[in-house]
Amino acid sequence: MDLGGIVNKAKAALQKNPDLIEKGGDAIDKATKGKYAGQVDKAQDAARKAVGAPKQGEQGATEQNPNSPQGQ
Repeated sequence: MDLGGIVNKAKAALQKNPDLIEKGGDAIDKATKGKYAGQVDKAQDAARKAVGAPKQGEQGATEQNPNSPQGQ
């Protein structure tokens, strides 16, 4: 599998389960004891935007609407 294929699989996984973005950020915050919390939050926002996932706290952040373009 080439790099493009890996990126597409990662995007698809994050679109189906955007909570993974939050869980990843939480793991980084725990490992760094919150030292880079601001940068981690910015990276999480960028990741959500890149895959079309809703921002933390927005409706649909944990459920995927099958009728939305993201669900296709």
